[in-house]
This record gives sequence, C-alpha cells and structure tokens, in this order.
Amino acid sequence: MAKRAKISIIGSGNIGATAAHWAAAKELGDIVLVDVVEGVPQGKGLDLFQSGPVELFDAKITGSNSYEATANSDVIIITAGLARKPGMSRDDLLATNAKIVSECASKSAAVSPNAIIIVISNPLDAMCTVAHRASKFPKNRVIGMAGILDTARYRAFLAMELNVSVEDIQALVLGGHGDTMVPLVSYTNVGGIPISQLIAKDRLDEIVKRTANGGAEIVALLKTGSAYYAPSAAAVQMAEAIIKDKKRVLPCAALLEGEYGINGLFIGVPVILGANGIEKVLEVSLTNDERAALNKSAAAVKELVDKL
Repeated sequence: MAKRAKISIIGSGNIGATAAHWAAAKELGDIVLVDVVEGVPQGKGLDLFQSGPVELFDAKITGSNSYEATANSDVIIITAGLARKPGMSRDDLLATNAKIVSECASKSAAVSPNAIIIVISNPLDAMCTVAHRASKFPKNRVIGMAGILDTARYRAFLAMELNVSVEDIQALVLGGHGDTMVPLVSYTNVGGIPISQLIAKDRLDEIVKRTANGGAEIVALLKTGSAYYAPSAAAVQMAEAIIKDKKRVLPCAALLEGEYGINGLFIGVPVILGANGIEKVLEVSLTNDERAALNKSAAAVKELVDKL
C-alpha cells in the first residue's frame, strides 16, 4: 500500500500557511507546519484540516513547535525568516535570516536525512547556501524557489499586456532573485509565437523591469509584509514535481559548479526536477546581453555570500 508523502513547512506565517493550503488542495501528502510561536502552527493546521470536508481533500495536517514532528519528511519547505518591509531590499534581511535558516535546515535535516529542501526565505540565493551548508545535503537536494515566481510574474504581466491566457505564455527568468534577475526575452513565446513579434521592444523592456521589481511593488502596496500567494504556489509546484517524479523543466536556484561559467553559487537556471531533486541543470545558449546580465546577477549573489 502506497503511503502518502510527507511535507514539512518550516515557518507558519503567510507563505508557510498558504503553501500548506495549496499542497493540501492538491492532495500532495500529509503536512506538518512548524513555528516557534506556540499555538500558531497547531491552530492553522487544525483550521486547514477542517476545510478538507468542504474542499474534498484528504490530508493529515498537524502543527508543532518541535522538529520531531517533521521526522522522515519527503520534502521540507523553509519559509522562516523576517519578511521585507517597505524600503528594505531582500539583502537587508541577510544576517538575521541566515541564523534562522541555518537552524531550520540543520534541525530538519537531522530528523529527515533523505528529504529534499526547498528554500523560500530571502535573500533567496544566499539562504540556499546557508541551508546547503547547515544540512550537509548533496547539492541536488537543496533547491531555491525564485525562478518559478519571477517567471510567473513575467508571464502574468505579459498576459495582462496582450489580453491572452496565462496558460499560453512560455518564458524563463534566470539569475539571482532580486533586481538583477534576467528574463530571457529570446525564450519567451505566446502559443509558440516569439514575444518580439507581439510586443515592441521598449514596452517589453518596461515589462521586464516591472518583473524585476515585482516583489517590491507588492511590499509597497501591502506596507506590512511581502507577497505570499504566488511564492507559496511556486514552492508547491516544485514539491509536486518532486513528490510525483514529474521531471518538470522549471527555473530553480541550483548550486552551479561550472555551468554557465559560474562556480559555487546558487543561481536561478532551468533544471529537470524529479524524485531526486535537481536531476539535471539545463544549459541554454544565451545572447551576449543575456550572458552579461547573468554574470552581473551572479556577482550580486557572490557579494552576499561573501558577507556570510
């Protein structure tokens, strides 16, 4: 009899709780919410479990303040850390979140030695390095969620611009998760039609810029927190690819060792995502401008990692 997968979500704030919601609705497995605040993961877990009879999903959802409850997880999603406030960059969170993510990764890895870790905490690319070091997991089992979110924002803005279905827009956003991210215009199409045939270059440049500032735009609107629906949905898409061994081709933050001429950094690139985590990094050919932008993005990530 097949047992249900187990997903542990570390951090029960907006992103963690919403990730649990998406994962439960997709019936990906049983879910454990963990948080340092007493009662919050337990209460949110119970509330979500009680929506099962309405939404017709079967999933055991529990909350805990200890890592013992996460033992033998298949997937661990780390969302813990401070969220951005208006005027803050993702990088302003570096020192505080490094301590938090390090503890989350080492404690959850200790009780789930075969799990795959998905990191959402910011600054994303640097936090992947922290989780990789703390967990001591092989590089294929520590993955950053950023590229899917950035690509989703890009696709959403393109769909708005053209008044077409989001389903028909194919795109890739590479690089670090920040202002230096690199939307690959040369790989963007709508139902197979190259985007350059549908949107003028200057307008496309504006959309690319809005994508890079997509998180800051939401932080400025919310004033007391940062985005959580799209980031959590993106992480759950990754969890689904892993749990169902779907071999999805998705942009994720992966530890590069020479690919794209980058060494020792977690950078957003297209990968094949399956039961073993990152099963392959796909190297696509880039224009000179795209390669230069990717190198600039890598330099920004390196600067943060060096501060660790």
